[in-house]
Amino acid sequence: MSKLLYENLQSVRVETEAGDLLPIMDVAGDKFSELINAVAAYQKVGTLTLKISVKPSTAGAMAVKADVNINKPKGLPKESLLWATPDGNLMAEDPRQTKLDLKHVTPEPVRELKVVVQ
Repeated sequence: MSKLLYENLQSVRVETEAGDLLPIMDVAGDKFSELINAVAAYQKVGTLTLKISVKPSTAGAMAVKADVNINKPKGLPKESLLWATPDGNLMAEDPRQTKLDLKHVTPEPVRELKVVVQ
C-alpha cells in the first residue's frame, strides 16, 4: 500500500528566500496561512500551487524538486478617485451629486408579541 502524500514529502526540502532548507510541507503551511489572511482581508480569491518534479537520478535514486507559490488577492489599486471642478481643482466628492439631508432615527421600544390561541 502506498504512503499518504505528506508522509512521502517529509524528507523533501525546499530552499527559502533566506537560503534555509526547510521541509516543503512546513513552507507550504506558512504560505497557506499567508494566503488565508490575504483572502480574508480582501474578500477575493487566491491560490496556492504545490509543484513537485520527480526524475530518475543515479543508482536508482529519485531527484525530487518541490516548489510552493501563492497568488494572493490584491486590494484596491494605489490611486485616488477624484472629480474635477470647472475651476480646475480636484474634489473627493462628485460636485454634481446632490447631498441628502439624512437624520438619525431612534428605534421604537420593543413590544411584546400578541399570542393568539385557537
